[in-house]
Order: sequence, then C-alpha cells, then structure tokens
Amino acid sequence: MKILITISKNHVGPRFDLANEVVIARVQNGQILGEPRIILLPGTSPEEICALVIKEDVSVVICGGIEEVHYQYLIWKKVKVFDSIIGPYEQALKLVLSDKLEAGAILPG
Repeated sequence: MKILITISKNHVGPRFDLANEVVIARVQNGQILGEPRIILLPGTSPEEICALVIKEDVSVVICGGIEEVHYQYLIWKKVKVFDSIIGPYEQALKLVLSDKLEAGAILPG
C-alpha cells in the first residue's frame, strides 16, 4: 500500500489545492518500506495530485483542507482520505500506520 501526504516544509500542507510538494511512503504490514519519496510538483494543481494518486496506486491520502469535488473523486476511486489534518507530516504518517489517525486531527509539534 502507498500513502500520499501533501506537505509544506515538515507539516501536512494546509490546502490540497495549493500543495506543490507531496511525500509518498510505501507500507507493508504496518512498516514503511525504504525511504519515503518527496516529490516536488511543477505547480499547484489538485487535478495533478489526484492523477498522481491514481498513477502511483495510492491507498491513503493525508491532507489539510480539500475541496469537496476532489474529496469525492478520491473516495469514488476507493482512496481513504484523512483531511483537515494539522501538524508534522511524519507524526501523521506514524498515526495512520498505527490506525490512530482521524480526520480533523491537530497534532502537537
């Protein structure tokens, strides 16, 4: 399984539609395989991020605010979306791996 997180510096990006950087982690049996990849996008395009999710066969997306149309598209494509997440992206990744992340979570840090 793969997890995609929109990021801004070391935090979950505040808005899906303005993200120009994402991290993709490969996960197996609750463990991260290798080093997560950070991808710098050429611009800010929610459609491009959605296309990347499908191309990379991502199962989980973690982000800040997301427009309803993009949220519904990802859900329709059977992608689990954790939205309205605030805090360090590495902490969000650890919480999703332990099945403790909830949409709307404010993470210390």
